[in-house]
Amino acid sequence: MPRNAEVIRQWTILRDLEASRRLTIDDLAGRTGVTTRTIRRDLEALQTAGFPLYDELIDGKRYWTLEQRAFKRLDDTGFTLAELSALYFSRTLVECLASTPFQRDVSSAFDKLSAALTPGMRQFLDRLPLVIQAKGMAPRAHDDRTERDHVARLLDATLHHRRARMKYFSVSSAREKEYLIEPHRLVYAQGGLYLLAFVPEYGEMRTFGVERIRSVSLLEERFTPSAVPEDAFAHSIGVNEGPPEHIEIAFEPRIAPYVRERKWHASQITTDREDGGVVVALDVCNDWALRSWILGFGPLARVIAPDTLARQMKEELEQARLLYAQLE
Repeated sequence: MPRNAEVIRQWTILRDLEASRRLTIDDLAGRTGVTTRTIRRDLEALQTAGFPLYDELIDGKRYWTLEQRAFKRLDDTGFTLAELSALYFSRTLVECLASTPFQRDVSSAFDKLSAALTPGMRQFLDRLPLVIQAKGMAPRAHDDRTERDHVARLLDATLHHRRARMKYFSVSSAREKEYLIEPHRLVYAQGGLYLLAFVPEYGEMRTFGVERIRSVSLLEERFTPSAVPEDAFAHSIGVNEGPPEHIEIAFEPRIAPYVRERKWHASQITTDREDGGVVVALDVCNDWALRSWILGFGPLARVIAPDTLARQMKEELEQARLLYAQLE
């Protein structure tokens, strides 16, 4: 804990100096709630790391200042020192969220960005993940080179409105199928990269998991793009497209505090019950993601509307019960 507090305090000092132009040691001590001796050690540590801090005497008082245009390379990028440092710090978060095909490019971009920092500054910033982290999904095993090639072709087709032929492994039919597609958008969501493409054969927009694409070949045929919602999968808790339905789920008092404090979907309306439970109303599509989410709460959640979904959940729970019946 003391080490984490030190990192936060020193970062606060940098931000305060940048925002205020100049501050005394007493000012910094008052803002951070530590002694002036501690502030002096912090300033010395930041200077040693390479941050351009210096002091000057004005009207008999000694002020500390952060030089915001100390590095030519920072001037070239147009970033302030705090912006560059914050962006470098975000590396772990961005790499965690980046789709696997882009991880190498994201890492390369941050390597170039970090070149504008001194080794001491990088060492200081690399300590910040001690106080905030992002947990991502474990990278899956796949042929990175092949998938990167698929992504590059799909981006080309999307940007230039070119039709494409795609071989795709369909989970629902458990076989490889060939599609004529009109790629509209690539979306990274829930640890995977997805393609939104119009399929003329079916006359509708469909969602494809990029990792299940076996091959992509671009055609010279062009297409006129259809209107695509600004927010992909807007009506799904997961990564599906479909018309929304009004869903109501009652949660037991034991799980209510956890449910109440989360925002599960933009359409969510939460209503407290007299018994301490809570009812969550959502306007989302009835898909696997929704049913899986509800099942994840086990006996602490019950669908109260619509009846069709309630019956579906009852059937799935009965099937699950039968799987465990052999243990009786």
